[in-house]
Amino acid sequence: MSDFTGIISKFLTLFKKNDPQYNFLSNPSVNNNNPVFQNPRHMANCADFNPNEYVPSQSKPWNRQRIKHLYRRTSLGTQLSNLDAATQKTPRQVVNEIVDKAYALPLSPKPSWADWTIADYSSDLDQRNTQIGNQILEWGTRFLIDIKNNGLRDRMSFFWSNHFVTKIDTYYCPSWMYRYHVLLQKHALGNFKTFVSEMGKTPAMLVFLNNIQNTRFQINENYARELLELFTLGVDNGYTQADITNVARAITGFNGIDQSSICGEVNFLPLLWDSGQKTIFGKTGPWNYDDVINLLFTERAVQISEFITRKIYKEFVNPEVNDEMVVHLAGIFRAANFEIAPLMQALLSSEHFFDDKSIGTIIPGHIEHFTTFMNEVGFRTEPEMVFAIGYSAGDYNQYIFNPTDVAGWPGNRTWINSSSLPYRSESILNIMVYFYTKNGNQIEELRTLAKGLTSPQENNPKIVCDAIIEYFLPRGLQKQSDYDDALSVFKGEVPANYFDLGLWNLDWEYTPAQILFLINHLAHLPEFQLK
Repeated sequence: MSDFTGIISKFLTLFKKNDPQYNFLSNPSVNNNNPVFQNPRHMANCADFNPNEYVPSQSKPWNRQRIKHLYRRTSLGTQLSNLDAATQKTPRQVVNEIVDKAYALPLSPKPSWADWTIADYSSDLDQRNTQIGNQILEWGTRFLIDIKNNGLRDRMSFFWSNHFVTKIDTYYCPSWMYRYHVLLQKHALGNFKTFVSEMGKTPAMLVFLNNIQNTRFQINENYARELLELFTLGVDNGYTQADITNVARAITGFNGIDQSSICGEVNFLPLLWDSGQKTIFGKTGPWNYDDVINLLFTERAVQISEFITRKIYKEFVNPEVNDEMVVHLAGIFRAANFEIAPLMQALLSSEHFFDDKSIGTIIPGHIEHFTTFMNEVGFRTEPEMVFAIGYSAGDYNQYIFNPTDVAGWPGNRTWINSSSLPYRSESILNIMVYFYTKNGNQIEELRTLAKGLTSPQENNPKIVCDAIIEYFLPRGLQKQSDYDDALSVFKGEVPANYFDLGLWNLDWEYTPAQILFLINHLAHLPEFQLK
């Protein structure tokens, strides 16, 4: 059989990209002939409407598949040991632990430059740009590490960053970027009304959606429109153009910034606030910013609760929405006074969430795809690799802190096209090769995983191969011939008599290479893209 090191060395050329320091996951070959992604079929949501708490049964057991489903949706995967530990608890206990831990998690440590204004940077323009660029890269990497390691809290932070969208390219201030990020963390599972209120006053949002330019002398409707259309109510849902205009008038005055305080506070200036009478949702008064938030959540509570619940449902259950579940969960959301944690607990502990037909229904974004893989294999957090994931994903329309536009990344099937599919599959291989080289030309994480999925003494290659398939593919493969092909890849160049005579087992020297080749084979399949 070929030497493992020699085989792996062939793959190291995959790292030789345009920028080997940062871009070693990019620039894959392109496949324009995959019929699965040329003509994606519309998928219906076939899961039963059942909002009751999930109770394990013979037909719907509390097993590794369902636990993995829960962790993939809430925490971007977890190590096998955590899945096995969860089998000793009830589903409700595990859900509560996930939510409670996320709710109590402290904010990311404050960087040294968190309170810097433009005056703290070098007066030399080139040096200043370098300082700002380095700080943005530093905090972008911090966000990615948090997404990988911090479970539901930063899974939710990432979700909210695609809801309350800002773009670092627009405001370009590291301190504002930091404040925006910790605001996402602070309210990730908190009160949505408070979240909306504080988000509209944070500098990154004020600048990005132009409310800093909105004064009583010259109205700018940009933030007012997105507040209603994208952040609370949904498109054309319970408001008029007159409402938008009057909301814009009410939220004037947040204009207090000058050249010397860029990247600092944005202050409210009463002189620039429109104090006149305004009619919003049929209510007339001298409304201000806080009044707008109160009017939204009293006059349009049903629309807000259903719009936000629908968006959460698409992200955590199925892009094809079950309207009955949304209406039911929205009622829980309102009853909890718009607290997000009770909504998530009700959703994640429901029979509907754990329905077989809710498993494997989502195509995650590139960052989620790779971090889930790393977490489920048990690869440690290497900042260099985490940064490379974020850097390369930016080339395929998932640029951290820079969603596509104010509506965010569309998600799901839009992540897959003739360019991104090869990128996703080749990057899975590159991640494994990275850790192989980082570990001194060995990749024992794969051997450990296989032993955990079967048994330390397992010597039947079919059992090992099938276990790995079922672990990484939420609904397995479609045909027996697909399993046969995978087994052939797994056996590779190992002589048949090694298997026939029981000479092969998981402790064999080249077993990690076999697992690597099997995962590489699976990573090219459409089924591997699903979570």
